[in-house]
Amino acid sequence: MLENQFWLKKSLEQMSQNEWEAICDGCGKCCLNTLIDSEYDDEFTVTEQLREGEELLFTSIACQYLDEQSCGCSDYENRQTLVPSCVKLTKENLASIFFMPPSCSYRRLHEGRGLASWHPLLNNGSKEKMHQLDISVQGKTVKDCDVDFDDFDLYVAQWPMKDCD
Repeated sequence: MLENQFWLKKSLEQMSQNEWEAICDGCGKCCLNTLIDSEYDDEFTVTEQLREGEELLFTSIACQYLDEQSCGCSDYENRQTLVPSCVKLTKENLASIFFMPPSCSYRRLHEGRGLASWHPLLNNGSKEKMHQLDISVQGKTVKDCDVDFDDFDLYVAQWPMKDCD
């Protein structure tokens, strides 16, 4: 896949399923719990964008199925059954990409920023550069099953917003 650099020639919508899957950098940030800080008192409704007065906050709380060493799901095939709120990013729901961290390779391509130099596709499939640059979740999370929901706000973190080049 690297030889033809498909990500330079195709939009996300044009990619085959194998190409789409290869775009995932495997950082694990999509497995982090997020909160929306809002000026509104109403109940949260699902939207394709944040409303004015809302801010997406990342936490260092990860899904219980995240393997923190590999930064992947320990039961990828069944993830949406095990965790119904697990969002599977697809070509059809790209409008929701604002919920992904700035370093997300899908988001970077969607926004026209290209793949980062640390992406495994540009490093012989290795995630080492990504880990060295502190982009992944490796060594930074606590499992959601170990934190009381009322304490989630105590785990708001800035590091998931990190991106480089």
